[in-house]
Amino acid sequence: MINVTQTFLPPQEEYQAILKRAWDAVWLTNRGQLVKELELKLQNYLCSVPLLATTNGTLPLQIALKVLAKQGEVITTPFSYVATTSSIVWEHCTPVFVDIDPEYLTIDETKIEAAITSKTTAILATHVFGNPCAVEEIEQIAQKHQLAVIYDAAHGFGVNYKGKSLFNYGDVSTCSFHATKLFHTGEGGALFCKNEQLMQQCFYHHNFGHQGPEAFQGIGINAKMSELQAAMGLAVLPYMKEIITKRQVVVNTYDDQLKFRDFKKLRIREGTEWNYSYYPIIFEEENKLVKVKEALLEEGINPRRYFYPSLHQLPYVAQVEVPVSESISKRILCLPLSSELSTAHTNLIIQIINQQLV
Repeated sequence: MINVTQTFLPPQEEYQAILKRAWDAVWLTNRGQLVKELELKLQNYLCSVPLLATTNGTLPLQIALKVLAKQGEVITTPFSYVATTSSIVWEHCTPVFVDIDPEYLTIDETKIEAAITSKTTAILATHVFGNPCAVEEIEQIAQKHQLAVIYDAAHGFGVNYKGKSLFNYGDVSTCSFHATKLFHTGEGGALFCKNEQLMQQCFYHHNFGHQGPEAFQGIGINAKMSELQAAMGLAVLPYMKEIITKRQVVVNTYDDQLKFRDFKKLRIREGTEWNYSYYPIIFEEENKLVKVKEALLEEGINPRRYFYPSLHQLPYVAQVEVPVSESISKRILCLPLSSELSTAHTNLIIQIINQQLV
């Protein structure tokens, strides 16, 4: 089976050599030397604001909402992974969906202000497939109405926008280091924050609320990354240039050889240095998507309807009208993309799609 992505695994001996340092120190969790080293190396690699490594990519969202949203209304996008919405509800906040831009697929910044009420406390937007939101416009709206800005940048590793890391925007940005992501720690994530005081709040929230070994600053949760996860990240990080370069080759092949008759590509926002994280195509009609998907599955190729369905249809949120998100979610398909995808398999995928849409 050729899946929509394939986890990059570094040489096992390299991972084990890094892991041995944790064994020798007899320290497997509670912010050991590997976690701290990974945080520093990631900050340097990304040229980003400080970050806090976490055990998955959802907990940073929950922590940011705990600190910033204060159980209020959170303006958000219906076109994202379910964790974006479920984190809002989990933290006893109310998601207020704003429709998306039909080209960039990010939240439509021109519709945000109309959704603001006296109960609004934050904006939680997603950089979709590593494609930046309209961060300047969102920042202006947030400042005008004194709202916090949180970015779900799960797909944003390595993306730069207007010359700086995508993680440097907003009050807090979060990332996923899940095994399916561009950079991974097996399972993991990070919280990025430029404000030192805010970062300190997030820090104690991620470690049970501890203020030293015998005192507690406030309520907390266990979101700490383990040394086992950090070792994987340290083993993967040196290969990032190779990983991105190989993925770029696949993307360029898709661009050159797919016949864009009944579908179109994602439009990347101007000023973006993209990371080649996903390859979504948007069909004119859902039935054409289904036809292509079934043809690919017959050949052992597993694309993904990502993101589907639109999150405003979740059973635990208020139903609203977001016609663009609902339409796009029915017509978008992510094709297989990884550094491990061979030329032969890439060509097979292209051949099947082109034949189905003659």
